[in-house]
Amino acid sequence: MIFGLFAILGIYIISIELLIYGFFKIKKYKKQDLEPKTSFTIIVPFRNEKENLPILLESFSNLNYPRDLFEVILVDDNSSEKFQFLNSKFQVSVIENIRVSKSPKKDAITTAMQHVKTNWVITTDADCVVPENWLLTFDNYIQENEVSMLAGAVTYKCENLFLDHFQQLDLTSLQGATIGSFGLNKGFMCNGANFAYTKSLFENVNGFEGNDKIASGDDVFLLQKAIEKFPNKVQYLKADEAIVTTKPTGNWKALFHQRVRWAAKTSSYKSTFGKFLGLIVFFGNLSFVIGFCFLLFGFWPYPIFVIFAFTKFLIDFVLLSITNQFLTKTSIKSLLLSSFLYPFFSSSVALYSLFGSYEWKDRQFKK
Repeated sequence: MIFGLFAILGIYIISIELLIYGFFKIKKYKKQDLEPKTSFTIIVPFRNEKENLPILLESFSNLNYPRDLFEVILVDDNSSEKFQFLNSKFQVSVIENIRVSKSPKKDAITTAMQHVKTNWVITTDADCVVPENWLLTFDNYIQENEVSMLAGAVTYKCENLFLDHFQQLDLTSLQGATIGSFGLNKGFMCNGANFAYTKSLFENVNGFEGNDKIASGDDVFLLQKAIEKFPNKVQYLKADEAIVTTKPTGNWKALFHQRVRWAAKTSSYKSTFGKFLGLIVFFGNLSFVIGFCFLLFGFWPYPIFVIFAFTKFLIDFVLLSITNQFLTKTSIKSLLLSSFLYPFFSSSVALYSLFGSYEWKDRQFKK
């Protein structure tokens, strides 16, 4: 059993080392102050976000981008109270979501696409804030590269709370895996809070057709379909000025359900690499949990567990550290405690996602 757990750890270490290599292969991009040319439609699906939407719209108002080159479509997914907005400095419209599938967010984006007049769309979430050079950085990259889809980075705006620090570490691990996989030319994951693609690409891959029975995954499944059909047109935008900030969840229950929602789509990935990496990460974390239990019940001597745990912590720390530096420019908070609890949390989420239901926007969804 000891040999088996260390064998899993060995495969886990090799996988994380590959992601670290891939992370450095993606070079940071800095905008070149090119004259803006790209027209964008920003799509924001929302449900009961009257507190967050004004903050997001304010960040749109502060964008360093010509007002005639972008518009905003807010898609209301059956909010209990209709959102009212004052006259804005840019073109914005609110439309009602047309539900046709089991996925409210995919329906919202599909609904918005019927109103899109620009070549490029970019999606974000209602609880986000975008930086002032967000669109300008995307535009410059698009002008300099032949792309039809761009994935961008997302980070949290954290308070000095352990729950926030834990979520930041979790998101950092996901962002590190995302960037690393793109660097290996094996991109399989992205975040819909910072995701751009052409309308023509969306139509060429038939939108979310084939994945609309799964509640989440408006970003991941579209990315994997695009990579399958247009592998050279899909890239990652690793740029400081294009990082979108979002809010962490307010309690552990909400965090658990959010992560279950994210994990539930893994089994439906088209990406073989994505499935393989998901399994390796799951078994890597599960092996830590099993090792700790062996320690508690006296099956493992203390030194063996320390070697096992320290080895895993060290390789995780390298990927987390370089990714967190890119995302936040600060050190990781509550690293040791979060790193100890994370394998238990991650393993529980993965196992529960295989058969459990979850809550999302006051709705219940089944696997």
